[in-house]
Amino acid sequence: MCNQTVSLAAAALEQIGIATVVLQFLKDVAIKVGPPRGLLVPFPHGFALGKPSDPAGQRQVLNQALSLLERKDLRPPHLSVYQEDGSGHETR
Repeated sequence: MCNQTVSLAAAALEQIGIATVVLQFLKDVAIKVGPPRGLLVPFPHGFALGKPSDPAGQRQVLNQALSLLERKDLRPPHLSVYQEDGSGHETR
């Protein structure tokens, strides 16, 4: 699904009380559309969780994304950048 569409759907879900996190491929689109919580990933389209057959790496992406839901200090819209070391880098 397109980055913009997913971000807009996430915003609509948040308006009715459902917390969301989106995985973003395109920084410019993410900044323009402003998903409530997004994780910018460095992988090619179609591989949002990284390399196929790499469950440990995919789990790491999911853990970083889901950790955004636990953070009470974030105010939407928020975008973090995926870090392989698990640190996560805040961009907005």
